[in-house]
Amino acid sequence: MSGAPSARRVAFDTLRAVHDADAYANLVLPTAIARARLSAADAALATELTYGTLRQQGTWDAVIAVAANRQAESVDPPVLDILRLGVHQLLATRVPPHAAVNESVALARSSAGERSVGFVNAVLRRIGEADAATWISRAEEAARSDDERLSVRTSHPVWVIRALRRALDDEGRAGELLDLLVADNDSPRVTMTALPGLATVPEESEPTSFSPYGFRAPAGDPGRLVAASNGALRVQDEGSQLAALALSEVDTVRSGERWLDLCAGPGGKTALLAARVLQAREAGTPIDLEANEVSSTRAGLVRRSLEPIPFEVVVSEEDGRERAGADAYDRILVDAPCTGLGALRRRPESRWRKSPQDVAPLADLQRELLSAAVIGLRPGGVVAYVTCSPHLVETRDVVAAVLDQHRDELDELDARDVLRRVSRSTLDLASPTGGGGRAQLWPHRHGTDAMSIALLRRRS
Repeated sequence: MSGAPSARRVAFDTLRAVHDADAYANLVLPTAIARARLSAADAALATELTYGTLRQQGTWDAVIAVAANRQAESVDPPVLDILRLGVHQLLATRVPPHAAVNESVALARSSAGERSVGFVNAVLRRIGEADAATWISRAEEAARSDDERLSVRTSHPVWVIRALRRALDDEGRAGELLDLLVADNDSPRVTMTALPGLATVPEESEPTSFSPYGFRAPAGDPGRLVAASNGALRVQDEGSQLAALALSEVDTVRSGERWLDLCAGPGGKTALLAARVLQAREAGTPIDLEANEVSSTRAGLVRRSLEPIPFEVVVSEEDGRERAGADAYDRILVDAPCTGLGALRRRPESRWRKSPQDVAPLADLQRELLSAAVIGLRPGGVVAYVTCSPHLVETRDVVAAVLDQHRDELDELDARDVLRRVSRSTLDLASPTGGGGRAQLWPHRHGTDAMSIALLRRRS
């Protein structure tokens, strides 16, 4: 296992950045791997340790609490991250137990001080005496309710479990909850898109099920494909692709249309919309696209994402609630800031970062952004309201509130019909029990992020 301690150090440093600085592992880890100059094998180990530990953090914390006879949150944060890494190696990988314990002890000595060494050694040696099923069963016995037991088993906070259950129940499919929680803990396959008019799906790749421009990344580093195509091929979840296509394909494009991506960062959907604009222009239908992103850092990502596009897309950096103006655009995408509960496969730390108290302020912002977009529509124009979350407060309730606020000027379209028309194969999209045209994608059912897509038309 040459170089393995370096892989553990990279994983540990990434966990500390996630927990200490609210960093995202998918942004921190690749840079850390490159700086450490890890071999391919050690890079794979660092990746598994990082993402596996983050996905299973709730389960491992419950195991640590039983083994240490103290609540995990009472352990010093750096020591707790070392224990989490050690438990993951012991209970979920083929790393030899002695290596998992010894390397964790060495990491504790170098990163948390000599006083932590005995504690880390004792807890991990005790956990190494039994298998994962035994320890998870012991942790479940300490739970106080069925939802707490499910939380231990599936490594989701109780409040997230309940929110997901309600969202599924809204479709009459609450029985799919366990399938969803299991899918959230699966490592997702890398999905890419070929920007239409600028690239084609590589012949050796496997097309995705639904997006006409999507494909599964072939074996190897997808970054090489991205670089070789100058960004015309790029990594993008299929749900994200479908959300952009729902807006671009909702109506036949008419000459002179103006489109706006109101909350554009990091720019993946913006680039796909821009490619569709390019196709329309080349077909003799001139239309324009603008983008907006209030964060300067994310606005920079949008501009970088648009580099393959052979025409200028103006990217402004204004508050989206003030950016659209009035009667200005024919199509507006509102990909609103949200809890991110729909992307737990790719960003497992999101489940530990948010709390129930975060939902209401986000919903207020979402309503304000969507209402501003409605005002920014020309008569007959369409706004696509998109969240990477299935939480009903962020999806169904926001749409209902804005429809009520603008009851004399808005109609909800059937987003499910639009997606079925766009999709290359049949999409199983459930109708909400309370009615409405919103479409909800799911990891366990569609293999995508849990994107919610609603389409609202301003009356002519």
